[in-house]
Amino acid sequence: MATRIIYPGTFDPLTNGHLDLIERAARLFDHVTISVADSKKKNPLFSLEERITLAEQITSHLDNVNVSGFSGLLVFHCQEKNANMVLRGVRAVSDFEYEFQLATMNRNLDKSIETVFLTPDEGLSFISSSLVREISAMGGDAAQFVPNVVADALRKKHPPK
Repeated sequence: MATRIIYPGTFDPLTNGHLDLIERAARLFDHVTISVADSKKKNPLFSLEERITLAEQITSHLDNVNVSGFSGLLVFHCQEKNANMVLRGVRAVSDFEYEFQLATMNRNLDKSIETVFLTPDEGLSFISSSLVREISAMGGDAAQFVPNVVADALRKKHPPK
């Protein structure tokens, strides 16, 4: 039986830390779906369509990875994609507490869904999408924290000062 895992997130924007987890998951699982959450309540910098396109461009070198958008409950999306595993990245203990709560809630909503936690490479654990957005919005260059296509997209949204 093929292993199928979903890596959900807002990915606003997708960072080098996210890419690290995606590439490692692609080695561990038969199929990885990057599921980009609509997340309108977070008021994302990039539209859902832009975030999906960026994720597709960034992961085009990975044959067993695809990208889809979703809204609503993650467990419904997992059922739709025939996946019973969810990948979550954990950078710090504070992340784990929140992610543990989500994993437990998802398992209570659908007993067949398991959550797999991966930690990013040590050199990437400080990177977050919110910090990248803030650097970019304030005229800084976030290129070292994101894949090149994301850096280009950020410069279009916030031209450097």
